[in-house]
Amino acid sequence: MAAEAGSIREAWSRIPSLGVNGGEFERFTGERMERILGIVTAIGSTALGAQALFAAITRLPEADPARIAMMIMVFGPLLAMILACITGRWARQACGTFAVVYVLALLLWPQVVNPAVRTPDTQPWIFFLVNIGVAAAMIAFPVVLQFAWAIAVPFVYGFVRLVQGEFSQSFWISTAFDVSFTLILGMVIVSLAWMFRQVAGGVDEVRSQTVSAYARAAAATAAEEERVSLAALMHDSVLAALIAAERAESDRERGLAAGMAREALTRLANTEASIAQEGNEQPIAGVQVVAELRRALSELGADAVVEERGVPAAIPERVARAIVLAARQAIGNAMTHAGGRGLHVVVEAARPDAMSVTVLDSGPGFDVDAIGADRLGIRASILARMAAIAGTADVRSGPGGTTVTLSWEAA
Repeated sequence: MAAEAGSIREAWSRIPSLGVNGGEFERFTGERMERILGIVTAIGSTALGAQALFAAITRLPEADPARIAMMIMVFGPLLAMILACITGRWARQACGTFAVVYVLALLLWPQVVNPAVRTPDTQPWIFFLVNIGVAAAMIAFPVVLQFAWAIAVPFVYGFVRLVQGEFSQSFWISTAFDVSFTLILGMVIVSLAWMFRQVAGGVDEVRSQTVSAYARAAAATAAEEERVSLAALMHDSVLAALIAAERAESDRERGLAAGMAREALTRLANTEASIAQEGNEQPIAGVQVVAELRRALSELGADAVVEERGVPAAIPERVARAIVLAARQAIGNAMTHAGGRGLHVVVEAARPDAMSVTVLDSGPGFDVDAIGADRLGIRASILARMAAIAGTADVRSGPGGTTVTLSWEAA
């Protein structure tokens, strides 16, 4: 059973936790799909970019400063985009930059390149980057702009080529072929990316619903098991102690009934902690209670101190144990519900055979009377635990904070 429980805990830990965006589950599959699209875009951009760079370099002997500036303007953002897609950092920003810069480069192309030295059969190096511009928009922009880029960029390229050829008839056929090819390929790229993202989003949604349903079912099962366990405890121990107390006539019978009641309250107090040991009457040093409280603060990560205002020389072990566990529950409540704000623990001993522990915080407070009957954090772990040692627990809470006072004195 221990191995099985460990396997379940390990499997649960591998399920993506709640994210920070409105309590929604992380986009587990969606994030991985974005990563895949980025890597594929980087690979395709590297291949086409290398082809475009080779075509541009072969014309360097006839290049002028304006054309070199055009190459730097285009290939600089392209290199940044490829690196960003590979590393997964700033991919949207880099892709968006290239998508915009590429369109600007297309518009500037007729001013940089001399139409007289170009024929319709020679494709300019910037042509090889048309669909890279579309892929960059696919990574960076919303779906509406993606389709707009897939349609607009090929037509911008076609218009630029016609301007470069002075709208001569020889340019129309080759330009129409280039525009139709890049238009179809761009639409395919954007459509496939949209489809993959929709599928990934659907998987994330179903996974979120499944994990939420499982969490609700597990919580309901745990609550039912707790209710059954508590009902059995009430029937077997508490009710038996009450019956024994009612029927007790002699001092011995009353003593036995008191012992039964003490044991029943201790078991009730330890329902959440799964600790059934009551302890014994052997005396222990009162300073040990202070040490245990300081250790509890350290284990719970509380930035607080234990102030000593007198400590009894010795108290029974079962009393010390009950006080420490009840105080630990109060400290845990302060950490959970008040964030540990203003947390302070005070230990006092008005008499050698008495002791009190006060746990204070400056949190938002709560309505003590509104605590549900099925919540054992205060009713069992604090009130019932102190009652089991014939002590008292006073819980006061309001907008200014919460104060839990645990008191015990020898009978």
